[in-house]
Amino acid sequence: MLSFSTISKSIDSWLRATFSDTWTMVIEMLIAGICVISLFAILGLILVLMERKVSAWMQIRLGPNRVGPKGMFQSLADTIKLLVKEGLTPDGADKFLFNLAPILAIIVAMLLMAPIAFAKDFQLWNMNIGVLYVSAVSSMMVISILMAGWASNNKYSLMGAMRSGAQIVSYELSAGLSILVVVVLSGSLNLNEIIQSQADGWWIFKGHIPVIIAFIIFIIAVTAETNRAPFDLAEAESELTAGFHTEYSGMKFALFFLAEYVNVFIVCAIGATLFFGGWMPFHIGNWQGFNHVMDFIPSSIWFFGKTFFLIFLIMWFRWTFPRLRIDQLLNLEWKYLLPISMFNLLLVTAIAILGWYF
Repeated sequence: MLSFSTISKSIDSWLRATFSDTWTMVIEMLIAGICVISLFAILGLILVLMERKVSAWMQIRLGPNRVGPKGMFQSLADTIKLLVKEGLTPDGADKFLFNLAPILAIIVAMLLMAPIAFAKDFQLWNMNIGVLYVSAVSSMMVISILMAGWASNNKYSLMGAMRSGAQIVSYELSAGLSILVVVVLSGSLNLNEIIQSQADGWWIFKGHIPVIIAFIIFIIAVTAETNRAPFDLAEAESELTAGFHTEYSGMKFALFFLAEYVNVFIVCAIGATLFFGGWMPFHIGNWQGFNHVMDFIPSSIWFFGKTFFLIFLIMWFRWTFPRLRIDQLLNLEWKYLLPISMFNLLLVTAIAILGWYF
């Protein structure tokens, strides 16, 4: 069956037969870069449309329905509008940092794509410390937000950036502890090895209640880290206009907008990998017949299906819960999620040592 892995192996074989090893590596890096940029563009178009359609469905309305069949080209029309819109730089702004911030946001998002396994044997970079790499690089996103808020020379932007900084730094703790739950059970920081450890069942099922608790905390924490409602204090329209990107327009605004949706995809891809087996089909123990049938579905379908299910879940949050106040947001993390995460990690460590999991 045709899949990402067979395509990548065919391209690699042809390049090695045609060019030297050095040129093969250079060409493959160029192809990988072009594919990531193309994936960014496609994800931006799909996720913006998906957000509008999901919100319309939850509010019992149609959503975009004018541009293209059933509004399918609405995202493309918005992209063209942003491309031709003039990018303004406010008086008194630090021009270098103001222009650098959205570029840094998109670079961080691109770096996070590296260790994600999109399908079986299809990964940009299989590193031994994939989980640590994702946790470390994702922390850099707050730098671009703080940079944008300060460089804009706007009090609303600065206030939004400060809120975002406090929010991201706080919720990273719970997200990290939730991820460690799966690391302890699988015994590896390598994302591929974590996926392979779920060949006889996903951790969300065979890890008992502690893994379910870790997943719930992970979803809440990454929703806050990506500045999504009900944790969108950094962009609170009713209070701060648009928060840290109030002064941005044109393609600079588009880069921030794209980075937000790509980050949602990335955190959901990580969640799918850690808790739902990534590209691994749904297997049940020694049920060979059932497992064999599940293997007929391409691994890429499994991965993207799980990832988009989690994206839908995060969108569901946005259109269900009202925005929290900043004190409620920080109380939720420091008084509830963090203590629960620490106790949960201790409990999972005991379960892993005693072997009390399937």
